[in-house]
Amino acid sequence: MKEEKQKITVYYDGACPSCIQDRENYEKLAGKSGEDVCWFDISGQDTHLRDIGIDPHKALSELHVRDEHQQIVSELDAYILLMSRVFLLKPLAWLIGLPVIRPLLASLYHKMVNRRLKRSGRL
Repeated sequence: MKEEKQKITVYYDGACPSCIQDRENYEKLAGKSGEDVCWFDISGQDTHLRDIGIDPHKALSELHVRDEHQQIVSELDAYILLMSRVFLLKPLAWLIGLPVIRPLLASLYHKMVNRRLKRSGRL
């Protein structure tokens, strides 16, 4: 009998067109394994986010994922967790986690997110 993966929850910015596109791309690549992911739009959910231990400002500037053990991870750890659940994305998850790549990618990621938030007037 095949072991079923536990669901994880991805807290994403539903007011961000590129975030919505990223979700759609992930779902296409994930196929059936994408059914193990719950997507939670953080727009207007500041109280709920605080209640579960996520700073609403951080939620806008970093991806957050609650794993199957109810632990919340953020930033690149969240991407690694999410991508490692999809066969086609596992190599990318591994690459992101490399000590040489990770700090460079984290810096680039924050610059891109801050630029997006400034453009939308939400920073």
